[in-house]
Amino acid sequence: MTTLTTFPLRLPLSIKAEAEALSKADGTSLNQFVAIAVAEKIAALKTAAFFEERRQRATGSALAEFLSRPGGEPPRAGDELPEDWVPVKPRAAPARKRAAAKSAPAKGRAKKK
Repeated sequence: MTTLTTFPLRLPLSIKAEAEALSKADGTSLNQFVAIAVAEKIAALKTAAFFEERRQRATGSALAEFLSRPGGEPPRAGDELPEDWVPVKPRAAPARKRAAAKSAPAKGRAKKK
C-alpha cells in the first residue's frame, strides 16, 4: 500500500487556475492532476537519464568494435531486392504537416472569392 504525505504547494494564481481548469476538463481533482503531472515529469527525467547513460556507454570501444566487425552471411537466394525496387520517400516531418494544416482553409468554412 502506498503511503501518502501532505505537501503545501505554492503556485502562481495563473498556473493554479490553468491546472484547475485542466483537471476539471480531465475529470480529476486538482490534487490528482498535480500528482500525475509530477509523476510524468519524474518519468521524463528518468528516461532522459537512461538514454544519456546508454549514449555514454555507446561511445566506447565496444561500439567501434561492433561497427567494424566483418560482415555476416551474404543474402540467401530470394532475399535480394527486386530489380525494379525504388526506395520510398521519407515522410514529411510532423512540424511541416502542422504548418501546412494551418495554412489550409478550415473545413466547413466558405472560401472567399
